[in-house]
Amino acid sequence: MSTRLVVVHPDAAILADAAAARLLTRVLDVQSVRTPVHLVLTGGTVGIRTLAAVAASELRRAVDWSGVHLWWGDERFLPAGDPDRNETQARDALLDGLVSSDGLPEANIHAVPARGDGPGEARTPEAAAEAYAAELAAFADDGTTPAFDVLLLGMGPDGHVASLFPEHPALGAPGWTVGVHGSPKPPPERVSLTFAAIGRAEEVWVVAAGAEKAERAAAALADGPVTQVPAVRAVGRHRTLWLLDAAAASARG
Repeated sequence: MSTRLVVVHPDAAILADAAAARLLTRVLDVQSVRTPVHLVLTGGTVGIRTLAAVAASELRRAVDWSGVHLWWGDERFLPAGDPDRNETQARDALLDGLVSSDGLPEANIHAVPARGDGPGEARTPEAAAEAYAAELAAFADDGTTPAFDVLLLGMGPDGHVASLFPEHPALGAPGWTVGVHGSPKPPPERVSLTFAAIGRAEEVWVVAAGAEKAERAAAALADGPVTQVPAVRAVGRHRTLWLLDAAAASARG
């Protein structure tokens, strides 16, 4: 049975630092009993700020990064290196440094295929989603997805997580990945894990900051309808953490 815990920090800066420390501790805890570790990263202001806090932490040096695999919950379907891609921002904030200085193999960074015609790229969101599903299956014991140890998600002011938006057809997508068209938040084309894939994670952490998130955070924590508050379906197999700053938690009853 999954448990849910809400943790509130004073502001967004402390939230990011605390989430980074919690993430590193979790990786070390898992590595004390088994390897590899599978982490799913998120983009967004707080998500990238958390990765930057990991980069700044001395605790990261205690991690055996050769045994860590990194995935994404969603990606903007843009050319490789585009500054709006979650991968690009994560590399700038953390991953390139881990590769160059901390022993993270480039092969352990599992980016969603970018838009393009070159090797490892895709022409459509559907093709990128299919290729990503195949990559996930290659690292799964049962041909589905890895049992992610931690899956990080941001939440938008509309209550969306990954690229699963309110009232959008992708909410009910089958399988493990989905190509998204007509996103209400630019760019309109994206690739996302489905709720089925998100639910494969041992732990799901929803990290959100800002007063503009407060109403939807409260609605999700009150188990509102998924069509209006997709974040309500962001549930881990064993634990779900809501990591909020005081502003994002301000509408809770």
